[in-house]
Amino acid sequence: MKKYSYVGISFVVLVFGIWAVPKIINTLSQPDLAVIGQVPAFSFTNQNKQTITNENYKGKVYVVEFFFTTCPSICPIMNENMVKIQDEFFGNPNLGIASFSIDPTHDTPEVLKKYAESHKITNLNWNFLTGEKEAIYELANKGFNLYVGENSEVEGGFEHSGFFALIDQEGNIRSRKDKNGNPIIYYNGLEDSGIQDLKEDIKKLL
Repeated sequence: MKKYSYVGISFVVLVFGIWAVPKIINTLSQPDLAVIGQVPAFSFTNQNKQTITNENYKGKVYVVEFFFTTCPSICPIMNENMVKIQDEFFGNPNLGIASFSIDPTHDTPEVLKKYAESHKITNLNWNFLTGEKEAIYELANKGFNLYVGENSEVEGGFEHSGFFALIDQEGNIRSRKDKNGNPIIYYNGLEDSGIQDLKEDIKKLL
């Protein structure tokens, strides 16, 4: 019967362990979140009249919404909930928020700055963004598949969803999966359950 050296076996185990442990740890640390797609390149102006692009969010986890400051219905609820997310991660420089106005004609940088101040925005990476309407609508409708549009028959004159999008450090739209393994794609920005899910998944990505 062939005999094996304990030293030789120990060496093999040690080498395998050195190779395998980081991979096991990396696998366990990967969040089980679906990748929906890449956020298209964008460039808009924030409440401080600064140009903000994808590069400003590189290496950060961030949340995206589409809103307008004079919205009389769901926007106040959305941004109240977004402030809850801000406060949950207070002081964390790796969390950002991007709020795109779908009424850029009215929502100038000056208007957005007052809006931010009135909502007690403290996160330095929370940008309220304005720019060319066509570019914003294309980003929403095609880039995120989150419908926005003008409608004179609805209160406020604009239509949009109450969903938030979660973006990872590489610029990918991410989401958790439902009980059947299907991605939910977006998070309900109007419901406490949606905000709780979003907080949990932000922590996973961070």
